[in-house]
Amino acid sequence: MGNLVLTNEDTYSGSLILVTPDIPLQTFPERSDLQPVPDRQGRRAGFGDTVWIRKQAAAALKELLADVGCKDEITAVSGFRTQREQREIWDDSMAKNGEIFTRKFVAVPGHSEHQSGYAVDLAENVKEIDFICPNFPRSGIFQKFRERMPYFGFIERYPSGKEKITGIGAEPWHFRYVGYPHSVIMADRGMALEEYIELLKNDTAWGRPYIFRDGGNWVEISCISLAQKSETVLELPEAAGYQVSGTNEGCAVVCLWRKTA
Repeated sequence: MGNLVLTNEDTYSGSLILVTPDIPLQTFPERSDLQPVPDRQGRRAGFGDTVWIRKQAAAALKELLADVGCKDEITAVSGFRTQREQREIWDDSMAKNGEIFTRKFVAVPGHSEHQSGYAVDLAENVKEIDFICPNFPRSGIFQKFRERMPYFGFIERYPSGKEKITGIGAEPWHFRYVGYPHSVIMADRGMALEEYIELLKNDTAWGRPYIFRDGGNWVEISCISLAQKSETVLELPEAAGYQVSGTNEGCAVVCLWRKTA
C-alpha cells in the first residue's frame, strides 16, 4: 500500500481539464510535451505549419487512424496554439467574419482547448480546406473514425445539441483527447465533458467511486475536491494502477485499475 498526495496544483493539469468561455487555461504545455501529428499526404498540415498535440494524444490518434484504415482521407488542420497564435486567429476572424461568428466558433485567447495541446481539428483531405470550420463528414471513413474514437480516448468535444452546456457552437471537426475510459463513458451516456465532470463531482468520492468494467479488470473513478485544501493524502490499495487528472476548476479525478479475479 502507498499514499497519493494531491495538492491544488494537481487540478490544473491532465487530459480532463475543462477549458471553457468561463474557465481559462492555467498551465500550458512545453514544446517537449508535444509531438507532430503525422500528415497523411506528405504535406505539412496543408497550411505551411506542422500540427502539434500532446504526445499521448498524438500516439492515440496515430493508432486510431490506423485502426480505421486511413490512408490520406483525413488530415489535421489545427492542434496546439500559443497565446499569440490564438490571438491572431481571434483578431483575424473578428475582422473577416464579425463578432457573432467569431464568438460561436473561435475561443477567446486563454480559453481555447487548442492551447492545452489536447485538441485537434481534423478535415476531409481535399484541395480547399476552411481553417475555421473544416469539413469532417458524417459518412464513410469519417463516421467510422467517430465510432471508434472513444476506444482510443477521443470525444467530439462540441456536439450539436450541447451548445448551451459548452458555450460553443457545434464543431463536428473538433476532437479532444480525454483518455480512456472517460471517453467511452461519455460516448455511452451522451455526455459533454462538462456533464461528465459534474456527474463525477456529484456522484463520486474517495471510497464511493464510479465503477467501469474493462474486460477482466474494473476501473474505480473518483472525484476529489481540492479547492479548499493545501493537500489531500489518499491511501492506495495494493496492486492497483492509477491515473490522476485535474479538472481545472478545483478537483482531481483519480482512476484506480483493479483485477476482478
